[in-house]
Amino acid sequence: MSGHSKWASIKHKKSTVDAKRGKIFTKIIREISVSARLGGGDPEANPRLRTAVLKAKLANMPKDNIDRAIKKGTGELEGIDYVEMAYEAYGPGGVALLIDILTDNKNRTSAEIRYILSRGGGNLGETGCVSYLFKRKGIIAYDSKKYSEDDLLPVALEAGAEDITSTDESIEVLTSPEDFENVLNALQGANFQHTIAEISMIADAGIFLEEDKIKQALRLIENLEDHDDVQSVASNLEIPEGFELDE
Repeated sequence: MSGHSKWASIKHKKSTVDAKRGKIFTKIIREISVSARLGGGDPEANPRLRTAVLKAKLANMPKDNIDRAIKKGTGELEGIDYVEMAYEAYGPGGVALLIDILTDNKNRTSAEIRYILSRGGGNLGETGCVSYLFKRKGIIAYDSKKYSEDDLLPVALEAGAEDITSTDESIEVLTSPEDFENVLNALQGANFQHTIAEISMIADAGIFLEEDKIKQALRLIENLEDHDDVQSVASNLEIPEGFELDE
């Protein structure tokens, strides 16, 4: 689990930059609209929409933005018809990549993702080639300098968490997608402040690479995530303790 925890801290640093660029809001709005279009505009009756709205609130998105995105999805306001796509790919050193996409132009996005992969030392794989390596989990990360695993453990387990692990930098609480909201609310109610809280695909086991390959793989992942149509990139890359991203 150390790789996941280190990756969580790297994701947190990157999400701060993304927030400044407005990328987080743009991607969450797309997810809210698609969720509302597919399952209706009531979050209580639409688990996917409820998760997307929760993510929006965690990112401090204004309520008006959330409501407008829902109305675009349900057709009450004019919106763009996005299509969901999922790519399975390999990166440098054979690292597995799951790329979730929402796009209004499949051909354009497909060509651009292929280009990013090729330029970054990766390539698209066949359907099913890496997805079996991942499971959908809730992940809530905390700063190890502020809290200890023993602080979080009783509250997390009582609320239904599956596992809790820690490194020198990060503590991660893992949940099932169904229990994610309950565990998060319980920890927030106990005044624990998270650095990351999301439902994402988590690899069952990590892959260890040489340092130069790790940097190459991380650059590729960042370039993919920077694409406007890419909602998320999951990877089985294992990040060793003490590893630092280049600024």
